[in-house]
Amino acid sequence: MNRTRRTGRSAGRFRAQEKGRQSPRPATGRNGGPRTRVTTRPQEFTLPVTLTEPLPAVATFAELDMPVRLLSALGAEGVTVPFPIQAATLPNALAGRDVLGRGRTGSGKTLAFGLPVLARLDGQRAQPRQPLALVLVPTRELAQQVTDALAPYARALRLRLATVVGGMAIGRQASALRGGAEVVVATPGRLKDLIERGDCRLDDVGVTVLDEADQMADMGFMPQVTALLDQVAPGGQRLLFSATLDRNIDLLVRRYLHDPVVHSVDPSAGAVSTMDHHLLHVRDADKHAAATEIAARDGRVIMFLDTKHAAERLAKHLLSVGVRASALHGGKSQPQRNRTLAQFKDGHVTALVATNVAARGIHVDDLDLVVNVDPPGDHKDYLHRGGRTARAGESGTVVTLVLPHQRRAVDRLMADAGITPRTAQIRPGEDALHRITGARTPSGVPVTVTAPAAGPGDRTGSADPGRKGRGGRGRRGRAAGRGGAGRTAVRSQRSAPRNDP
Repeated sequence: MNRTRRTGRSAGRFRAQEKGRQSPRPATGRNGGPRTRVTTRPQEFTLPVTLTEPLPAVATFAELDMPVRLLSALGAEGVTVPFPIQAATLPNALAGRDVLGRGRTGSGKTLAFGLPVLARLDGQRAQPRQPLALVLVPTRELAQQVTDALAPYARALRLRLATVVGGMAIGRQASALRGGAEVVVATPGRLKDLIERGDCRLDDVGVTVLDEADQMADMGFMPQVTALLDQVAPGGQRLLFSATLDRNIDLLVRRYLHDPVVHSVDPSAGAVSTMDHHLLHVRDADKHAAATEIAARDGRVIMFLDTKHAAERLAKHLLSVGVRASALHGGKSQPQRNRTLAQFKDGHVTALVATNVAARGIHVDDLDLVVNVDPPGDHKDYLHRGGRTARAGESGTVVTLVLPHQRRAVDRLMADAGITPRTAQIRPGEDALHRITGARTPSGVPVTVTAPAAGPGDRTGSADPGRKGRGGRGRRGRAAGRGGAGRTAVRSQRSAPRNDP
């Protein structure tokens, strides 16, 4: 694949601050070369940039050097004006530059990397088992979302997409790769399996995308990710996008990005002006009733809990009192998870009770409320849970129920996230709870929601034959979280690897 030739690397580093100013701060690493570091400061961070001037941002898609069929597809999909991260990164990505981009979830990152990938592949055809572009993502849901978002544009250019994730029949995915796919969207574990089976090779990959790289690092995927990147031909283009950039991805940046253009269009990485944040202090004895009344509101809501068992219990309780609820967690097979999400999107389910498996990669139009029934483990989890609402410029509300013993930890979490929430003491049935969340008393008449039926590849272990534990219920349950709802929910991140949750 042809690439725009890059200039030499910078001998220094720059600190990108919230106001966009840059000041040189020389540093050297081993062998006298440039040292790159990503830090986790609340208001500023240090990122690798070069002295090579980036191309200026654009105001319209028409200004970009993209195929006419791709521009027509954007118009047909109603995408008329680029979001800020797209306007900033597209010119450089289309020119072949490596890009390191940060923008909050829902800010348009998928098209920011997807459009240049497809545009640069226009007119090319992949050999069987040898894709031309690779998009690595941390979760199955995000892989499907990326595939769905790019599908109309790939069709316009007659490019083939293949989705490669755990929890689904591996034979069908292998067949798609053997038939030839220009772009593969994959979770690391399943792609590794297919490569080991001889169903995929990365020699021809010329453009590699890492989406939500920080989450892949947090989930313990870094060894798998680096092993995959080492198989990609050197000299290819690398695009790394994430809602947060911290030291966890420093290895990826230093080893795999060359002369990168850095864009941080949302330095707060989640503090969205159209999103309201509320901490609702509630007594232990009132928490369950308050969550029930919120779930009974007129409109859809996602409710996050720590564990799959707590999610199942709450979902069953809500059904018993008249709320159309369903649980979404790592203990369910991928076909079941897909059907549950479809039921939520079409309104058949109004309360989605989820673990962190739904915190990334889930896009639901017109969702205006997210509730942390159990506070998340850290500020990044908070931002990504909240990112299910207030997407693409819409407004939304994030509510966190806080027990007395959790107050101090949640206050620290808010400070780390750079958020100043509104705080209220609430009890079930009070006007304040209704005003903030739309809570109301449920009907009390039990309802049923048809459980997602089992489908092909839905049996335990059938998705990944020959790999012990992958695709099994026990592993997926562990991925959903540990501990009970009664514990303090704010806790340290786990560092143990979790394979394709």
